[in-house]
Amino acid sequence: MTKPEIRVRVAPSPTGDPHLGTAYQALFNYAFARGRAGRFILRIEDTDRARSSPESERAILESLRWLGLGWDEGPDVGGPYAPYRQSERTAIYREHATQLLAKGLAYRCFCTKERLDALRREGRAGYDRHCRVLPPAEAERRAQTGEPFVIRLATPTEGDCIFRDLLRGDIRKDWASIDDQVLQKTDGYPTYHLANVVDDHLMKVSHVIRGEEWLNSVPKHVLLYQGLGWDPPVFCHLPLLRNNDARRTKLSKRRNPTSIQYYRRAGFLPEALLNYLGLMGWTMPDGEEKFSVETMAKHLELERISLGGPVFDAEKLRWLNGRYLREDRDAAGLLKDLQVWALNPDYLSRIVPLVQPRLETLSDWGYLTAPFLSDTVPLDVAALTLKNRTPEEVKELLQMAIWRLEALRPFDVPGIERMFQDLALRSGLKLRELTVLFYVAISGASVWTPLYDSMVVLGSDLVRVRLRRAIDVLGGFSEKALRELEKKVASVPEETT
Repeated sequence: MTKPEIRVRVAPSPTGDPHLGTAYQALFNYAFARGRAGRFILRIEDTDRARSSPESERAILESLRWLGLGWDEGPDVGGPYAPYRQSERTAIYREHATQLLAKGLAYRCFCTKERLDALRREGRAGYDRHCRVLPPAEAERRAQTGEPFVIRLATPTEGDCIFRDLLRGDIRKDWASIDDQVLQKTDGYPTYHLANVVDDHLMKVSHVIRGEEWLNSVPKHVLLYQGLGWDPPVFCHLPLLRNNDARRTKLSKRRNPTSIQYYRRAGFLPEALLNYLGLMGWTMPDGEEKFSVETMAKHLELERISLGGPVFDAEKLRWLNGRYLREDRDAAGLLKDLQVWALNPDYLSRIVPLVQPRLETLSDWGYLTAPFLSDTVPLDVAALTLKNRTPEEVKELLQMAIWRLEALRPFDVPGIERMFQDLALRSGLKLRELTVLFYVAISGASVWTPLYDSMVVLGSDLVRVRLRRAIDVLGGFSEKALRELEKKVASVPEETT
């Protein structure tokens, strides 16, 4: 009897920057498939219509290509189970949601947002199953009249769900602690849980290798597999990447750059970044820390992944990247890397028009372009000031800009200009006063090339990392202070400028 084909997938949501966690999960899926003559699938989970964007999808595909993690099936290359964007598969999910309704394994919920908000204010941990007792005929009648509804999973209210994780063995969850999950939203789009299960089955995914944050969702997925009459895949939940701090907190952009694009712009080699991600929770049999993806694929055994939260240490990544630059490159190879990274005509052609008006000699090129060709810039805390503003207020302005820039799509001059105008209006500052602060934070100097254009050339990821470092130079934020600032910002309506 032949073994079933190994088929694995990575399924990012195009709702922001391409994340290191996506690269981490993609690497283990890719290496597992390549080491077993399997298939590696890229699926785009874009059912969050409010937050998904084509720009984010392009960035994800471009980042994974830069890393060298090519896929066998996906939205751009097709495959036998196309389409590979969930937004193009909504009819498939509705068909399966209807099957679950017919079997009594799901039900329509007509509760309004106001009622659900009231439940949350009362401190309820989940939905109270108010609509679960509606007779099916009444629910059907209300749906036919056009009353908005979602479809919820009818989760058992007693007993246990037992499922197996490849790294943890059998796991038992009390059904009473599992909410009646929404499967289909009022707009007819599925939630992650329904789309994930349907796609994994129809795309014949054999192993689901993803982050451990999804462990608590597995009972819902198991129930869906059972309800639709399918065998579940092998589950393998990778340990979460952790910050290098005392509490080993979950890797977050508040403490580490988490965008793949940042590491590309900062001058890291793709093979070094992949090598380092491969060390997260796994080691080569001989203990060697420097290895290629091909070598990893030959030796990877999922069962040998360690569950001791892997710490992402940026300094160790720099050390490993340095080994690649010294050990794997001769002078010609290093020159080629430099040409690809920064000395290529496309990048230089964007910088030259910004620098040329300020040139008096060709040698001025050096100091004027240094911020474009660096990861970090030197920061003088004495220059990170605003007249009549405390350091705390300066930090708050920098942090508000980070949040606004992170949400800016596209990241272009008009959008950046509007952001600064709004920030100046909110803070009661003149625009010139505000931009001088950001010149210093981003370039290390109060005078540089045009700020907005220069920010676009650097890119959103690198700009935001520099602003975070400026905040750190000023003493940083405690978690409590950052939460308070988030509440403060959320309570203020946006200005029209």
